[in-house]
Amino acid sequence: MRVKEILRTATQAWSPAAHHPAYLALGTSAQQLDASFNTTAALEIFEMDFADTSMDMKLRGSLSTTNRFHSLIWVTFGMGVDGSSGRLIGGGENGTLTVYSPEAILSSADDAVIGQSSKHTGPVRALDYNPFQSNLLASGANDSEIYIWDLNNLSNPMTPGTKSQLSEPVEDVCVVAWNKQVQHILASAGPSGRAVVWDLRKNEPIIKISDHSNRMHCSGMLWHPEVATQMILASEDDRLPVIQMWDLRFATSPLKVLENHTRGILSVSWSQADPELLLSSAKDNRILCWNPNTGEVIYELPTVNQWCFDVQWCPRNPALLSAASFDGHISVYTVMGGCLEAQQYSSVDKISAAFDPSDPFGTGQALPPLQVPQPTAAPTIIPPLRTPPKWERRPIGASFTFGGKLVTFDNPRSVQPAPSPQPPRQVYVSQVITEAEFLQRSRELQATLQSGSFISYCHNKISSAPSEAEQDIWRFLLVNFEDEARVKFLRLLGFSKDELEKKISSCLGKKLQPNGHALDVNDLAEKMQTLSAQRSDDGSESAAPPTDFFSQIQKEKTPFHIPVSADTDGLISQALLVGNFEGAVDLCLSDGRYAEAILLSISGGEELLKKTQQRYLNKQTNRVSMLILSVVTQNWKDIVQDCELDNWKEALAALLTYANPEEFAPLCDTLGSRLEVGGTEKRCLQACLCYICSGNIHKLVECWSSQRDCNAPLSLEDLVEKVMVLRKSIERLRNSEVTVQSSVLEEKLIHYANILANQGSLETALSYLPHTSQQAEVQMLRERLSHAQGAAAQPHHPKAPAGDATSAPANTHTAAPQEPFPPAMPPQMPRAGQPAMPPVFTPQAQPTAHTPGVPRPASRHSYPQYPAAAPGFSPSQPVGGPLVFPPSSLSGPVPPLSSAPGGMVPGSVPGSVPMMPTPPAPGFLPAASLPPLPPSSLPGGPVPMYSGPLGPQAAAPPPLGTAPPPTGTVYPPPGVGYPQGGPGAPGAKTYSPSVPPPPTGAHDGWNDPPAVRGGPRSKKIAGEYTPPAPITAPVMSLPAEGAVPQDRVQVPPGAPQEPSLQVRETQVLQQLPAERVEQKEIPAEHMILKSTFDSLVQRCQLAATDPQTKRKLDDASKRIGSLYDKLRDQSLSPSILSGLHEISRCVSARNYQRALELHTQVVSSSNFSEISAFMPVLKVLMTIGNKLGV
Repeated sequence: MRVKEILRTATQAWSPAAHHPAYLALGTSAQQLDASFNTTAALEIFEMDFADTSMDMKLRGSLSTTNRFHSLIWVTFGMGVDGSSGRLIGGGENGTLTVYSPEAILSSADDAVIGQSSKHTGPVRALDYNPFQSNLLASGANDSEIYIWDLNNLSNPMTPGTKSQLSEPVEDVCVVAWNKQVQHILASAGPSGRAVVWDLRKNEPIIKISDHSNRMHCSGMLWHPEVATQMILASEDDRLPVIQMWDLRFATSPLKVLENHTRGILSVSWSQADPELLLSSAKDNRILCWNPNTGEVIYELPTVNQWCFDVQWCPRNPALLSAASFDGHISVYTVMGGCLEAQQYSSVDKISAAFDPSDPFGTGQALPPLQVPQPTAAPTIIPPLRTPPKWERRPIGASFTFGGKLVTFDNPRSVQPAPSPQPPRQVYVSQVITEAEFLQRSRELQATLQSGSFISYCHNKISSAPSEAEQDIWRFLLVNFEDEARVKFLRLLGFSKDELEKKISSCLGKKLQPNGHALDVNDLAEKMQTLSAQRSDDGSESAAPPTDFFSQIQKEKTPFHIPVSADTDGLISQALLVGNFEGAVDLCLSDGRYAEAILLSISGGEELLKKTQQRYLNKQTNRVSMLILSVVTQNWKDIVQDCELDNWKEALAALLTYANPEEFAPLCDTLGSRLEVGGTEKRCLQACLCYICSGNIHKLVECWSSQRDCNAPLSLEDLVEKVMVLRKSIERLRNSEVTVQSSVLEEKLIHYANILANQGSLETALSYLPHTSQQAEVQMLRERLSHAQGAAAQPHHPKAPAGDATSAPANTHTAAPQEPFPPAMPPQMPRAGQPAMPPVFTPQAQPTAHTPGVPRPASRHSYPQYPAAAPGFSPSQPVGGPLVFPPSSLSGPVPPLSSAPGGMVPGSVPGSVPMMPTPPAPGFLPAASLPPLPPSSLPGGPVPMYSGPLGPQAAAPPPLGTAPPPTGTVYPPPGVGYPQGGPGAPGAKTYSPSVPPPPTGAHDGWNDPPAVRGGPRSKKIAGEYTPPAPITAPVMSLPAEGAVPQDRVQVPPGAPQEPSLQVRETQVLQQLPAERVEQKEIPAEHMILKSTFDSLVQRCQLAATDPQTKRKLDDASKRIGSLYDKLRDQSLSPSILSGLHEISRCVSARNYQRALELHTQVVSSSNFSEISAFMPVLKVLMTIGNKLGV
């Protein structure tokens, strides 16, 4: 598109690229006349001012000259020195070479001409300057004259060889050009089409290029801007209107010929900013822009019907070019396109401008305005280049993308010749980590959650804690994972039983003996021995039997008097004689005889004892009376609500010692709320300790966030560490998952997931997103995380079957039906670090028998020396609502439900609902005979979440590989008791629990039809049967005769049982294995192997129809377990593991041929004894998969 225009017939030269603003110098062209036949000459400088929207250019300087110009060039020599703008050099028509000062012309100074020489004998048609040494100038004229000038001294130019070396016969030099890459190489060309390349170090030509057709009339020659050995020659001959590209390494013929002009080419210009842009103007009135590498025309400029004898690119603005035409116009164009407002100059306007409008004919009258309809100029949209030019392309770029990834690219400068293949451009993706410490701590937390090493994790946190308050919090969290938590909590609060006994003994003046009591065992034994000796000495043959000892004591006492007088003693005696205990107690209290009142009230019943205790304690006003009152009445609410805040440790210690599990957590929360109201950081930290004891995650988060800014990554990591460790400790005590309803915690976890995602920890970030959140931000982040990991987002809420919606109880969740496996990747197969797990529900409160020694309101109080009630979490106390922690953040794969104790036995009495068997109470069985804990109670075990309604009859779907239970079967909660001694652990049960053995029948196949799998099965197996695969077989196996009969209904916990049933259950318990079997987890980095190979087995089993193939697959599915065992034991060498991961990737991509090749390589380069158990199985699976095409 044309942007500027000057009405001149002139030779042009742009200012250098470093000059600002861009100037265009015009010298009156030789051998051309304008319409006025003016023979004067001038050198003018115009400025490119795009602030002016008109087509005119501003004239900044002008100088009259004696000669017209055949050539004009603006060089950088002297530029920047004393404000110099370089040098303008003109080649005159009489052989004169003149050097001008542009700044002198711009300032209209007199010293514009700096130097002049008339060495040439004819017109100087060719000029070019050396791009490496700007003081060197080459000029060409008639008779093969070529001079090399030093602009510092024009008096003695040099010649590159002789005229005879240039050409025979001699001819005019129409163009000279310096090489753009090698400073001592110069080329010249004449009208004959022959180009000579000179080596100025030797002052002789090194190569001559000529066209064999002899029709090449050279009008232009240019070196390639980047490739030193390539050049172009333009032909002015109408018979051969082409541009030839030559490569001096293959100078026998042109490398490429550009053919699109229909008449001879007058001028060419090669863009120094983009070697892929080459301009040419020709006698066909066209200006074309070529891509010399491809030979195609990529742009054509809209021009008028006139020849353009000179085109040049603007060095300053590479998108601009100027074209000088023979009709007296110098036009400036842009190749970037735009909107052109059509401007038409009518002949009427030109005629009117030639006369005086006031009185053109001398008649004394002005002409009336000429009423000529002017056509409306329509805007014209001119498109830019087809492809962006090099200066518009980014040489280098960078962009941040999701997951903390930085994507960068660069366009390295290519020095290869055009025909050679260009190297592929590379895009670099790197991970940017700005929070290294945060990410390291997050990884440590994830490793701990997966391995279950919470004790060592807490110890490390204690040792690295920056303050004593932080250490206390981690000490409290640590206690939840240790035995005798009650005692250790008290010890952390500063109450030690041993130290207290020493203080009591010291206060009573007794000497504490080595056994920990103020009683010498040896002294007691000596006294007992003396008493026995005295009895033997006083005895005789007719001595009474030992059973008469106490009756003899009574006989030896003297008679006593029973008063019946009217005084206090007599009234008390009379009241006792008639059984009026209440009156006797009232008399004793009124007389201040409190001990006797208490003793009598014990015989009068529990209600009387309570009243007596209350009346006595109300009269006591000492400092410990309130504590004694709470201990006696078990009323801890007053202590928590009314004690001074400085006594929070004492109040918490009392709760730890005496409070029942059902009331422990609310009382701790009440104490924590009082401390939190204090508002200081110290009180809030003390409140956090109370919330840790109660297991209230919601309150812990709120309290911690109220005093600390949790938006910073490290502060947020502190909070998440405590929340996750506390949650894991609660799950360990409850043997079930924990759901938390907390908008504050949800907000923090979302923020935490965002930070993890920004640091590139995508899998961990996805595991922390709350599954129940319906926020658009969370849904979008979950979808982006899923897609970033190459998996689509899965729905998080299981659907209940439509047929069971009406029959299911209100508080029972019905398991969703198993959907068929898709042919590609079954959703049941978990990815590494994110196993799919069946939901497990929070257990509800179970009826428990009273623990001896624990006071309760409904029974007579007793005063144990060592309270047995262990405080802590009530089984029925919910931690919160449906905020669900994802299971993948905590644990590895899920063991089958049949490995948990108390598995359901298929079959039941018709018309009855099977009851939930209850595991034995803590301490009921020795540690060696206890069955394995459920998966959620094992270190690092899975903790699946479910936010649906919880109830005592909530059911969980059966895991893969097991048969679903019969209709109506309800799964037991994973654990109704807590470890003895921990917070919330109930006392030992007094009933005999019913612990049925796990089912001993063979497991159904995972691909059995639903009709076959729906009913109960009972298959007898041999006593020596061993489960083939640890993943799908029961952890413990019982003899067949030890199973509970299927027609016997399970008795609820606490209900009376028949002696025969108790005897049988005792026998069953005695037959439990003496060793606990705890299966290790597969490391997270190798879980992809298990998921890939298990998926391959399932796909093959779905596609196999041949019985023989099915048998092979069944055998392979069992034998592949040996690989998983080695992965758990970490007994495989790194080279084998690397090979297995390569095979796994090929299997995932369905490239079985490559997988078999890798299999052969691993087998040939590994120890056979190390791989013999599973490598043949993998080969069978991959061969079958390749055959079936799955």
